[in-house]
Amino acid sequence: DVFQDDTGIGTETNTDRNSSEYVSTSVLVSGASLPTGTSFYLRGDQANGSTSFTDLSSNSIGLSITGNTAHSDNRGKIGSTSIYFDGSGNLYGGNNSAFHFATGEFKIDMWVNFPNFDGGTNKVLMSQGGWGTATDYAGWTFYINSGEQLKLLSSVNNTGDYGNWSINIASNALTWSNNTWYHVSAARNSNGDIKLFRDGTQVSYSATTGQGNSTDFAEGSRDFKIGMASDSTVASAEPMYVDNILVTKGSGSGRSANFTPDTTHYGDTLTTNATGNFISNVITAPLSTNKMGAIITYQDQAGTNTLNTDIVLQLSADNGSNFTTATMTALPDFATGIKMAKVNDLSVTAGTQLKYKISFANQSSGSKEARIRGVSLQY
Repeated sequence: DVFQDDTGIGTETNTDRNSSEYVSTSVLVSGASLPTGTSFYLRGDQANGSTSFTDLSSNSIGLSITGNTAHSDNRGKIGSTSIYFDGSGNLYGGNNSAFHFATGEFKIDMWVNFPNFDGGTNKVLMSQGGWGTATDYAGWTFYINSGEQLKLLSSVNNTGDYGNWSINIASNALTWSNNTWYHVSAARNSNGDIKLFRDGTQVSYSATTGQGNSTDFAEGSRDFKIGMASDSTVASAEPMYVDNILVTKGSGSGRSANFTPDTTHYGDTLTTNATGNFISNVITAPLSTNKMGAIITYQDQAGTNTLNTDIVLQLSADNGSNFTTATMTALPDFATGIKMAKVNDLSVTAGTQLKYKISFANQSSGSKEARIRGVSLQY
């Protein structure tokens, strides 16, 4: 069993199978509530290939898709899945006042990962009306430009002048690596200051007021979109994965200083239990057996786990009525970062109903975390 699903697992105690195909004592439990002033919140936590997208804010903004936009377990930041945009599709949600920030506080947060970053193109992360043609420029756009700057652009004008923007915030030129998760944020605080952040560190260095000379962030006249400009300019899209998209507005919703980006979904807390175990479903042997063996593959996600102490294997041939504790020995690594261990000819109470039980001890978030990647029984 390599834990592609839960079908091989009978019971779990303080453990959970992750859709990235491992079992550990790290369990998501209900926890933190949505931040103050949440206007929109979207998580990448649906099953692989799902095209169901739900705004978890009280606005419950309906979302539609274009292209091959879908949840993907190929790359996840929080949990095992994220939302994949193929560079020709987007998510859109209509012209909505939830994204009209007016002159008050607001915050836009999201995680983004580019499988093949193209430094010569503009990449729109999120847009509400802005970026459009010369006669449709009212609104705002949060994007990475062709010079690899993180930018926020806004205009309340619709005069046919493409350059008639009101606010133009830009970072210095940044380095963006392939297959790397970045947290990006744009926010205005209670003092009216608009700042850009990457990975929790402020990166904006210029804030220019344009011809419109307005601090109003209007929602514009086109749909709110993620992954593409509001006017559906395909050249504004880039293949990317995103997760944990949050928009807040109103008093107390902004941001003033550097911060630590969230690494759990709002509403969830990732808890690493010190101990836990999981037991397999029954495997029926054709004949009674009184000796069993096993090979496990595992990962030291954090720290170094000691076999037979931090990871304990027990085997049973009588449907778990009697478990015998194995003494595992290490094998050469299965792959980079993936370890193996085995036990041969362990004497067990005879029977035909085979099970294994794996227990964890001394687990602690960030200091000792074991992930069981696979189990193979021999009999």
